[in-house]
Amino acid sequence: MSGPERITLAMTGASGAQYGLRLLDCLVREDREVHFLISKAAQLVMSTETDVVLPAKPQAIQAFLTEYTGAADGQIRVYGKEDWMSPVASGSGAPAAMVVVPCSTGTLSAIASGACNNLIERAADVTLKERRQLILVPREAPLSTIHLENMLKLSQMGAVLLPAAPGFYHQPQTIDDLVDFVVARILNLLNIPQDMLPRWGEHHFGVDD
Repeated sequence: MSGPERITLAMTGASGAQYGLRLLDCLVREDREVHFLISKAAQLVMSTETDVVLPAKPQAIQAFLTEYTGAADGQIRVYGKEDWMSPVASGSGAPAAMVVVPCSTGTLSAIASGACNNLIERAADVTLKERRQLILVPREAPLSTIHLENMLKLSQMGAVLLPAAPGFYHQPQTIDDLVDFVVARILNLLNIPQDMLPRWGEHHFGVDD
């Protein structure tokens, strides 16, 4: 198996719930263990942007997502925002990689400052301090100087900033194609196999020689 076997996936309140749900589905299909975190704002955005309405409690969310994705029992583990005893809260138990998608600019700021006011922020802080892989997928436009400074600060700490800005050279036909472009880039960074988007040079995109 290439790439990490255990991954923390966090969703926060920026637009782009489709990216997080699609990534979750892909990770499940690739037999990864997913430690799932979601903010209340992300749940609200998800119910606005998709037909997915999550229940309120972590245990109920876990049961819902297990059925929704067809995951094996225990493959998706959901934790509440103040579950400080969860594996993701400590360097001795946290997965080797964490993805925050979508990543709100508020979460971006909190991670950059080491706020740790909730489990998402703490999990990201642990990932940084342990020098593990942290991928942040912000979705905001335009970007203020504050946003850019926080991104630079996090990049200098070792985080990867992957804005939710899909390309068009693969000639997308649907919204799902645009979502898959970003999710495929995340999977490539995680070194997890994906067949949604050929790597550059593996397929001719119609560009003249």
